Amino acid sequence: MTGERSEQSKLRRTRWSLPLAAPVLALLLAGCGTSLSSLNLLDSNKAANDAPADNGNVGNLSNEDVDCPPVQVRTGAATLMIGGAGKPDEPAAVNLRYQGTIIRYARECHINAGVMTMRIGVEGRVITGPAGGPGKVDVPLRIAVVQEGVTPKAIVSKFTMIPVEITSAVDRVTFTHIEEGVTFPMPTPAGLLDNYVAYIGFDTLAAQQQGRKPAPRKKKR
Repeated sequence: MTGERSEQSKLRRTRWSLPLAAPVLALLLAGCGTSLSSLNLLDSNKAANDAPADNGNVGNLSNEDVDCPPVQVRTGAATLMIGGAGKPDEPAAVNLRYQGTIIRYARECHINAGVMTMRIGVEGRVITGPAGGPGKVDVPLRIAVVQEGVTPKAIVSKFTMIPVEITSAVDRVTFTHIEEGVTFPMPTPAGLLDNYVAYIGFDTLAAQQQGRKPAPRKKKR
């Protein structure tokens, strides 16, 4: 537990809603396929082209009536950087242990009784930096559906830690995660679904908070 806690404390402090600094290992990432594009990670990737039926009766909508909300990488959350000794919260090129990136993603949607369920797949990669080596990396992934507008509204949010093992024989590992139950009620009118976006990204702040344990209570005398 002590080792895992120290590793979590070395995660770069990056808020989910704030921009992230440019990657410091551009040369290492060159040719690694880091461009963001759709991929058939799932069995299917259904998104109907028909316009939503804007009659307010969302309970009668079917999969053919609406478009599946798009998936985007959250601004500032596309890169995960874990530093080594010295400045673990501000890793530089010389003390960077691991760097993670999101490379591809996919989604599918199903509607039942006015409730939409999204199935979102994410593929990423973790590579070792100059100070890195064999070890375990816990990748903090956040998936959140947001209704965009003048005042964005969070609809549903999922957070998970993905264990990634890097052995002495490799310097990069690809990981895949499929979130099965991103579920939320259909908005009324159904046309509001056009403003829904499923964001994905690394949430290191949540990982740090998850690693903290509450202080033990003092016994009353």
